[in-house]
Amino acid sequence: MGEYSKALEYYEKSIKIREISLPPTDLVLAGSYNNIGQVYRNMGEYSKALEYYEKSKKILAISLPPSHPLLATPYNNTGVVYENMGEYSKALEYYEKAREILELSLPPTHPSLATSYRNISGVYRMMGDYSKALKYYEKSLK
Repeated sequence: MGEYSKALEYYEKSIKIREISLPPTDLVLAGSYNNIGQVYRNMGEYSKALEYYEKSKKILAISLPPSHPLLATPYNNTGVVYENMGEYSKALEYYEKAREILELSLPPTHPSLATSYRNISGVYRMMGDYSKALKYYEKSLK
């Protein structure tokens, strides 16, 4: 509904309860931090979004094996923020990390890989590197 302030209010109440009742490496906390990051990203408050994505990433890195596909989520979301900020080389760095994790953990025809390739191609397009953009668009389509 676009009521970001109201969403944040409820997420903040939820996270306070979860921080008290759950261990600090619980995956539910990682998901909650990710959701708060999403709200801040939608509000255009990119530094706050990055802060929460980092919190999510730290928990996932501790709680999951390095090739678990969920670990790609905060890297991808961080890439989106940097892309929105016009920092394309940083966006590409995070999208590539997400891609590496997904390629290790998922079959080559998984839809999440297609999304990852599409994200990378979009950054290359914005950077004006159309041949690389086309390469990743074609991988996504395949």
